Amino acid sequence: MNHNDAIRLFAKTLQNVEQWMDKAAAHAKAKSFEVDVLAQARLAPDQYPFVRQVQAACDQAKYAAAYLGGKQPPSHPDTEQTFAELRQRIQKCLGFLETVQAKDLAGAEERKVAPPWLGGKWLRGDDYLVHLALPNDLGKMDYIGSIPVKEG
Repeated sequence: MNHNDAIRLFAKTLQNVEQWMDKAAAHAKAKSFEVDVLAQARLAPDQYPFVRQVQAACDQAKYAAAYLGGKQPPSHPDTEQTFAELRQRIQKCLGFLETVQAKDLAGAEERKVAPPWLGGKWLRGDDYLVHLALPNDLGKMDYIGSIPVKEG
């Protein structure tokens, strides 16, 4: 998978999240409860609530696009509490992903990616994509294993 395909995959995933939200809204309506109750729901007690899952999916997409495209990621404070607010966040992220063009991703495999949480270490763009950006689902840290980070 090339880097441009990966960014498009992130966009498709966020669009899918919106479709899940449509289904949740239809279910809430059919069962006569407010859909925003589901924003704080968890699939399991040790997982983030849905609102945080959507925020994380958006963050994963925008940071991957920014790091690999040599752009500054937009800031999105984690303040969403409702489905409507989550939909706005998804749309903002999709808008940002559209700004990252194939030409921006030229050389992304060699680009130095140094997320702040790596504490000054970095990865090559292709390692970032394969080891961190794409494997983003439940239990991620349980199967990632070692990450090929480099010092300074």
